[in-house]
Amino acid sequence: MAPLAFPDGPPGWLVTRYDDVRAALADPRLSSRRPHLNSHVRASLITPAEMAALRPSDLLTSDPPEHTRLRRLISGQFTSRRMNLLTPRIQDIVNQHLDALAAAPRPADLIASVAMPVPSLVISELLGVPFNDRDQYQRLTAELLSLDRTRDQLLAAKAEMKSYLLHLIGIRREEPDNDLLSGLLQAQSADATLSDDEIAALAQLILIAGHETTANVIGLAVLLLLRPPRLWDTVRRRPDLVDGVIEETLRYATVLQFGLLRVAREPLTIAGQSIAAGERVVLHLPAANRDPVRFADPDHFDVHRPDAAKHLSFGHGPHHCIGDQLARIELRTLLTTMLHRFPDLELATDPDKVPTHTHRVVHGPAHLPVDFTP
Repeated sequence: MAPLAFPDGPPGWLVTRYDDVRAALADPRLSSRRPHLNSHVRASLITPAEMAALRPSDLLTSDPPEHTRLRRLISGQFTSRRMNLLTPRIQDIVNQHLDALAAAPRPADLIASVAMPVPSLVISELLGVPFNDRDQYQRLTAELLSLDRTRDQLLAAKAEMKSYLLHLIGIRREEPDNDLLSGLLQAQSADATLSDDEIAALAQLILIAGHETTANVIGLAVLLLLRPPRLWDTVRRRPDLVDGVIEETLRYATVLQFGLLRVAREPLTIAGQSIAAGERVVLHLPAANRDPVRFADPDHFDVHRPDAAKHLSFGHGPHHCIGDQLARIELRTLLTTMLHRFPDLELATDPDKVPTHTHRVVHGPAHLPVDFTP
């Protein structure tokens, strides 16, 4: 626990220990409502009124009972049964993109050819967003997650994303299908309080989280397995280790690199430190996931780690990521199939020179050049 200087407003607090972060994630005295998602790493460029107009509260930025109402609306779309029914389709999508990778010129960029399009197509089909629009929504996602955009650029990206999703909502209202947008519109018919703006906000969160975070975890997992001491061969011979690879990647290389922001609703104490009502608190997931009190030798990437799944990368408590099952199925399917089809996959560059995203909320490789025997 330490004081933290914010780029705007008074200072707040940084929470880094695993037990403290985990307890804080479930503490109702800490609110998820805040003026700007990135206000602990970037001065707010948008006023609260502008934010409310462009995107009302969603699952990330609401508290119970509003959060409970919104989460209940989509929880039925992410049941274990539905995720398991999606598995064959996910396998088809993986196979198609690995076929294209095998036929592509080498070295190939694994991010552009596999890591980004696979989760993008999966979440597009689940949500009801045309995959042909991926260039637009991937561009907008990059804009919204960037930390170096101007106020005008950020406002324009938010407005374009909202307009795009409201347009899709209009299409689904006239032409319903078996997708999440159609399901939300069906729920709206029974709940007049659910607005199109709220549906668009939920869709935006699911769309961005559903492809951006998973794509980065894919890239990080492959990079960690291919760098020395080349654990790719070990896991290829032991496919039962794939789940361990997934959980350890999520722990060791936490993609939400700046943590989660909360605001104290009332006075409380964290790690012996008094927090006043209204003070801001950052729960640093990467530090918690490498807490030596919780994880032995935490800076070592260990695919055999028995407690890796205790990481906090999917959160904890009421805001636990609703798409964690889907992400794990995608990661397991893709890694298992790649290990089988590309036994000699190797990095086509120095692992220390793999370019990563800069000025982005989400951490991961920007490009991952790989080579293999076709």
